[in-house]
Amino acid sequence: MHEDLLHLGLVDDDAIALDLAALDLAALDHPGVDLDPAIDLLAAIADGVRAGASEAVDADARAAVLAEVIAGTFGFVGDREAYDDPANADLIQVMARRRGLPVSLSIIYVATARRLGWTADALDIPGHVLVRIGGDGASVLIDPFRGGMVVGVTALMALLGPNAGATIGPMSNRSVLVRLLLNQAMRAEQAGQNGRALTLFERMTTIAPGAGHAWWERARLELAGGRVTAARASLSAMLEMTREPVRRAQIGDALAALAGADG
Repeated sequence: MHEDLLHLGLVDDDAIALDLAALDLAALDHPGVDLDPAIDLLAAIADGVRAGASEAVDADARAAVLAEVIAGTFGFVGDREAYDDPANADLIQVMARRRGLPVSLSIIYVATARRLGWTADALDIPGHVLVRIGGDGASVLIDPFRGGMVVGVTALMALLGPNAGATIGPMSNRSVLVRLLLNQAMRAEQAGQNGRALTLFERMTTIAPGAGHAWWERARLELAGGRVTAARASLSAMLEMTREPVRRAQIGDALAALAGADG
């Protein structure tokens, strides 16, 4: 297993630099790639925001500067024409193409804001990811996929739909990275690339050992590939971290069904 991947699974969540971690994950699919151009571009973006941030003392002004530089100056926007292109969830290619998914673009916004010492978080919205600039007291929501456009209350309610009453909280760094990998895994499986999908779920469980859903999907794909022993190990790992009784019973039933199987 790649050393950087193992490291991500061991460090405290707050110690993860989202943009650099996402580049490390993408590098697993680009052996020998030079990450310096992408890292230099991230630094240039941060420098651009810093240059225009002298009077950006509140969340609205900071959100405006981020959008002006990331979307305006550097041209990072959502890929509306080829949304399902796997390149949109690969940060190396996102940096090169300046197109991406909501989650990959959110990483750039959040990481840039944090480089300047600003408070910024990615928010998990059903089918979407937004960025919150500022803390709970005075904050603004923006949509990186739409060029950093401010998302007001009416637009947010439309995005939430039937979940309009739900509490929206910030995603942890690991949750953002898992979301990024999950986008790739779903598209790989839809394309019939089960081996590729399994590799991505293995990465998820390595960087986020507490991600129960990833363990379940990993076990499912292992079983589909005839790797019964591996599937049992994945389910057992999931059982160790699951406290919800119904879910524990479901895992127990799956393990019992595999008890006499070979593989």
